[in-house]
Amino acid sequence: MNREHHRWHSPSLNRDMELLIFGHAGARVIVFPTSKGKFYEWEDRGMMWALRDHLENGWLQMYCVDSVDAESWYNWGIHPNARGWRHTQYDNYIYHEVIPLSQSKNNSPFCITVGASFGAFHAMSFALKHPDRVGRAIGMSGLYDIRSFTSGYGDDNVYFNNPMQFIANEHDPHRLSLLRGVDIIIASGRDDRLIDSARAFSGLLWGKGIGNALREWDGWSHDWPYWQRMIQLYIGGHD
Repeated sequence: MNREHHRWHSPSLNRDMELLIFGHAGARVIVFPTSKGKFYEWEDRGMMWALRDHLENGWLQMYCVDSVDAESWYNWGIHPNARGWRHTQYDNYIYHEVIPLSQSKNNSPFCITVGASFGAFHAMSFALKHPDRVGRAIGMSGLYDIRSFTSGYGDDNVYFNNPMQFIANEHDPHRLSLLRGVDIIIASGRDDRLIDSARAFSGLLWGKGIGNALREWDGWSHDWPYWQRMIQLYIGGHD
């Protein structure tokens, strides 16, 4: 299996960032780690092993990015405005640096974002902010409303990074058309404390005519063995 390590100084974040690439061809997949997770998390947790057939057969090429959660939403020592701004810089890093890298290495027009737990928030937020760049978004056991991290504070850097807010107020026909073209898969355990977030998010999307597949699993289902099974099912569709 092809494996590459990349590191460069990100102008968007003004710090070095690292990522791992797995696979040699196929749909480009941007993989977000769990809260404060590292770029090697999915490899360490056996997710690449779970997808080895997809990777070895050239069906997927996965770009496992690092997080800056400890500098943004989880940085409780700074004002929510500064946390939201740091996330905006991270969004710029993915859009202006990681996506172009993936396009330079792989001419597939199809891009997928995916993440588990807090990574699901990143996957959905990025995909729905940039539906012109993403064809499928997969969130596993995720939170989809960031306002619980801001104690009620709101500004543009919170609002435009929070899908439960910016989708609710989206009325532009062109944007809605693009959003309705994204294949959205939301999976969560019925006993997961975040299940209400998944249900509310799915309902909000349907209310805007944005189709999505809400998949409720038995039990808690919020851990790596479950996510291995989920990703095997959903990376290629809605099974």
